[in-house]
Amino acid sequence: MEAANCSLRVNRLLLDPKFESYKLSLDPLPCYGVDLDAAVAEVKLRDDQYTLDHMQAYGMYNYLHSNPWCPDSVFYVDQLGRILNLAVTLDTALGKPIEVFRFPSDLSACDKRLCSSIHFTSTDWVTLSDGTGTLYLVHIANADHSGKWELRFNQELGDPFIVLHSILFVREEVQIIDVLLLTIEKDDLNVEGSGFHVSLEWISIALPSQDECKFEVLKRRKLHGKSVPHYAAIEPDGNGLMIISYKPFRFIPNEQNQAEEESMEQDEKKDPLYVWQQTANYVTFTCALPEGTTRDDIKIHFAPTHITISLKEQKPFLKGPLYSVIDHESSTWVLKDERRVEVTLAKKDIGSMWAEVIIGNKQGEFIADPAQCAAIAEQLLHLTSEDLNPDPDGDKPPCNAQELEECDVSLEDCATLCRFDGSSLKATHVVRGGLAFGSYHFLFSLVATPELMPCFSLRHDVDALLWQPRPAPSDDLWEHAATFNALGYVQASKRDKKFFTCAPNCSYAALCECVRRIFIYRQPTPVATVLYNRKEGRRVGQVAKQQVASLESSHTILGFQASNERLFVLTTKKLSVIRVNNGS
Repeated sequence: MEAANCSLRVNRLLLDPKFESYKLSLDPLPCYGVDLDAAVAEVKLRDDQYTLDHMQAYGMYNYLHSNPWCPDSVFYVDQLGRILNLAVTLDTALGKPIEVFRFPSDLSACDKRLCSSIHFTSTDWVTLSDGTGTLYLVHIANADHSGKWELRFNQELGDPFIVLHSILFVREEVQIIDVLLLTIEKDDLNVEGSGFHVSLEWISIALPSQDECKFEVLKRRKLHGKSVPHYAAIEPDGNGLMIISYKPFRFIPNEQNQAEEESMEQDEKKDPLYVWQQTANYVTFTCALPEGTTRDDIKIHFAPTHITISLKEQKPFLKGPLYSVIDHESSTWVLKDERRVEVTLAKKDIGSMWAEVIIGNKQGEFIADPAQCAAIAEQLLHLTSEDLNPDPDGDKPPCNAQELEECDVSLEDCATLCRFDGSSLKATHVVRGGLAFGSYHFLFSLVATPELMPCFSLRHDVDALLWQPRPAPSDDLWEHAATFNALGYVQASKRDKKFFTCAPNCSYAALCECVRRIFIYRQPTPVATVLYNRKEGRRVGQVAKQQVASLESSHTILGFQASNERLFVLTTKKLSVIRVNNGS
């Protein structure tokens, strides 16, 4: 089954075409800090970790972790193998970080270890990696996340890895933790390119019931790709996986899923459920019906973005979200020969061409109209010629690279957003680079709502758009949740930027440079005084502010996290807290 080509639907109500700029504010930002007893367990890249993938995955790793269920609480690992927690309730009375867990093994004894990684799976479970190849599942007993964590499960999995994401869900009355791990492996046979590939391992672990005490590894699935993913997260129900990457990923078959793949291939060889055609105004498809079917037996429901077709009291045999919006009041159907039903959908966006009828449904077969094919071939005839173009630049070239600014050029404009099904291990929805994905460039990800998947931010034109993924079969897999005006353009001009994030409530966005400086960009807010735009002579009702904070330390910034009220900045020997907003 081929993946459905999708697009990200921008909510125009969340865009501000009249946004002018950020106004620099000199309002002071309270900054407090606490010195660390032991340095952060930073792991430098080795001589054999020389590729861009190694730098993106390990060299730019965020050593500071936040607990989405407990605001203003951050964690890090120090050189003694301790996980320490700083929970802030009063900025002016910062206490020392408290030890909540200590890795049982000596981390310094492993020559090829990676940085330790932490991910908060649920309100009372944490997934850990010590960077040596061992996975830990830790239980949090206290509701306020204070006190010691209790180790419940650990297992050696092989090569060192970092934890990207983890979830807890219930299936058939069994609690399951799904974990997504990343490692960069050397290609022994394929030496093209960098000589390495990126491996994502998706592991499912069943938690013991009250009568049992044994954890069970249910599944281990692997994906391989040629670039480090910008974003990778498991759906809350464990049924799917979403990845944003520069180069595509694919599942590596094993004995466990070989039979499932063969079964899927056999299903794909069945006769099509319907055949369809389209014009500039209509999409028409025909479904075969049991002989003797009457008009009263057929039930068809049209909606602007959905269609449902069923017979008598049976379950619908064809339903789902349409590729594009239709005029449901003008859409019709007719019964032919008591054996076929012909459905005509009136396109709302006249002239647009559909790639499929129902998103993700591959039971249909497209039949091209010979007249349309001839017309398209004639339109494209000028693009093929046996003669070389004597003037390739022409008087109106399609693009003048000299007019592009440096921050408009990106090597990763063709990144792909892909959703994989957890059962078939195949891509079901794809937003490809180019026309569908536009000039979007990945900016950052964060957890806005702990119960949902992490959000991700993409550059759209000059803005930064925040998208909230929804698990399939949602009508809209990716919801446009917020916009940071002009921030896509602003961040692209920062040469030394290292980490980029925003507050969970989207009240501000922030980025930090490698050393010292932090830039804060607030959402537009109403102004108390009367302001006018000098050029246009109109009154300005809202102003977006930019603020700059500078740390006293000149050490490299190793970690960066944001809450609705505070920014947390981690260096080798100090954890700083910047008060950004006052609590309501």
